[in-house]
Amino acid sequence: MSLTVDDFDFPLPPELIAQHPASERTGSRLLHVCGEKLDDLRFANLPGLLKAGDLLVFNDTRVIKARFFGQKETGGQVEIMLERIVDAKHAICQIRASKAPKAGCLLNLADAFTVRMTGRTGTDGDFFALELLDPSDFWTLSERYGKLPLPPYIEHPAEGADETRYQTVYAREPGAVAAPTAGLHFDDAMLDHLRGMGIQTAFLTLHVGAGTYRPMRVEKIADHRMHSERFEIPPATAEAIAATRAAGGRVIAVGTTSLRALESAGNADGTVRTGSDETAIFITPGYRFKVVDRLITNFHLPKSTLLMLVSAFAGYDTIRAAYTHAVADGYRFFSYGDAMLLEKSDAV
Repeated sequence: MSLTVDDFDFPLPPELIAQHPASERTGSRLLHVCGEKLDDLRFANLPGLLKAGDLLVFNDTRVIKARFFGQKETGGQVEIMLERIVDAKHAICQIRASKAPKAGCLLNLADAFTVRMTGRTGTDGDFFALELLDPSDFWTLSERYGKLPLPPYIEHPAEGADETRYQTVYAREPGAVAAPTAGLHFDDAMLDHLRGMGIQTAFLTLHVGAGTYRPMRVEKIADHRMHSERFEIPPATAEAIAATRAAGGRVIAVGTTSLRALESAGNADGTVRTGSDETAIFITPGYRFKVVDRLITNFHLPKSTLLMLVSAFAGYDTIRAAYTHAVADGYRFFSYGDAMLLEKSDAV
């Protein structure tokens, strides 16, 4: 079917946009979506929906302090959001300013260091390339002077609690500027409990970019081009997926980022390729999933590429019904909100 962005719109009362996480990581709600059947549960009920031999695949990326405030050499104020750190001296970012800086412009950030904007980059030229002119490196300066990049729909500045709660308990590899939020619901006690039940866990890394929040600027979804993100799948994870498949277990992606990485590296037989790569995969209704059997995810923005992805996974009509139910029943939406467990639709 030929779908437009408006086909993925829905009314969302602002009060349902979660501004803070649940008091406990596992204290959020969980909507189990299995075709027309919708079960209202707590996230703490998740172990009862899994069985020995299942495999949970987590994204172990770590959110870096990617937001900076500063001035152009002409004195104008700027806000920088890193998209990715390319290497010690180079990064790609978004810039908010009254006037976009021109190539060659110097920017003083956090009253601490200077970068040069060397030009525009990205599919639509909507990102900026930065060169660091100080003797330090972007990784060190980010940790020392950057601010935690909470999503634009969270209205308070990053607080002390956000430093912990906007990070998964298993975050290891620094590089993301947005959290893989489905993983925020897991704590160490639940992970230990799941492993004790014979449920396997594996990890990959996909560094979520700031482009994940950029609105779609097309009418027909077929005209949209995704931003590219880096990912890596280690051999141990590929081996765990192959073993799960061979034993008849289910591969469960924890979050859309894990799913996008697995499907980008997926083979026709459901196994995955190892190593590092870039993905700009855009999953919409009609996509045939190769690797992932079930998906744990949060509730996504209207008209977003992630809403299109979950509609492809569970079925367009199924997701429409689930979101209508979630709004009516007061589920909390987006990064700090509640979760869903989605069963894969057989329809293509």
